[in-house]
Amino acid sequence: MTYDFTTLVNRTGMGAEKWEGMYRANPNVPAGTVPLSVADMELKNPPELLEGLKEYLETSIWGYTSPTESYYKSVQNWMQRRHGFTPPKEWFVLTPGVVPALYKMVEAFTQPGDSVLVTSPVYGPFFSAALAKNTRTLVENHMILKDNAYDFDWEDFEEKTARPEVKLYIMSSPHNPIGRIWTREELLKIADICLRNNVFILCDEIHSDLILPGYKHVSMGTFEEKYLMNCVICTAPSKTFNLAGFQTSNIFIPNPEYRAKIQSAGGYFSLNFLGYKACELAYDRCEEWLEALLVHLAENKKISEDFFAEKLPMIKVHELQGTYLQWLDFRGLGMDSDELQNFLTNKAYFFSGNGLGFGEDGRCFQRLNLACPSWVLEEALERLYNAIMELKK
Repeated sequence: MTYDFTTLVNRTGMGAEKWEGMYRANPNVPAGTVPLSVADMELKNPPELLEGLKEYLETSIWGYTSPTESYYKSVQNWMQRRHGFTPPKEWFVLTPGVVPALYKMVEAFTQPGDSVLVTSPVYGPFFSAALAKNTRTLVENHMILKDNAYDFDWEDFEEKTARPEVKLYIMSSPHNPIGRIWTREELLKIADICLRNNVFILCDEIHSDLILPGYKHVSMGTFEEKYLMNCVICTAPSKTFNLAGFQTSNIFIPNPEYRAKIQSAGGYFSLNFLGYKACELAYDRCEEWLEALLVHLAENKKISEDFFAEKLPMIKVHELQGTYLQWLDFRGLGMDSDELQNFLTNKAYFFSGNGLGFGEDGRCFQRLNLACPSWVLEEALERLYNAIMELKK
């Protein structure tokens, strides 16, 4: 089947946070400008999903809803096909999103005064979740950037996980924002270090379906039992199928003690009734759409890489392996962070994600969302090029 990855849906006035944020930043942005910042797609949703939801709406009552056996089976089958493990039904903890789950788990699994470790630069909400309303302490392990590539600072990671006050490690796999896929060896090393030091792992795998051709994601769900008992695996259909508004995630907690802690914490009665069905339909009917999407994302990746290499080589592009979020190093423009943001917002009309949203290590970096029609990406890149050329004059 042929899918439409070229039509742009104008989301102006529809409450789309990405678009509203653009207009807040610059109310005078030229007509036709498309933001490429927040991690949702500027692409039409799978038609199989739309048809399935129409049928469900016509035949359902929109009341309080619980997950069905078919829901659990759809998720289990997806995880087995795509990631090589089948989460037992008892592992499931359903929440309205991975971020709310992280907040809830930090509070449930730690005590005031404990420390939570993150590896930066990293997805911004990890920082605030780790602080748990300023009752916990954030500890950062900074990745090493060398020759335009990131690696773990293993010595620092070992030292900080060994601190007795560090109780949790929140990690991103694949990594947001740098687009890196961790190898099995790297993940096992992380798991082993954390297990030896009694540090529990919250592993955010929300982008794990968005793996570009030639790369392979390794889920912590495939690890042996001793490591499974020391981690949580956070998944959702939201990034994969552009379903963030349905507020549905599947959190897998193999350890019954930790699972009981989050369940007793309460706060969730049931999820959005359409979210259950949207997840089930996506996993059952939309795998062909996902495969086509990955080809489209690979094409956009090449467009962007070629553009910067040929026309703006002072902006360094980090290799995108997973996610649809490309990490760009703008330090070669010689601007400080405020100057760069002002230039992009008011001169280039280039609305990517400010790197400072991913920690101090993201200063003068930008995260570019490639999940859009190719012509939209090309127009944004041309606006950036023309603005930089004008600046040089």
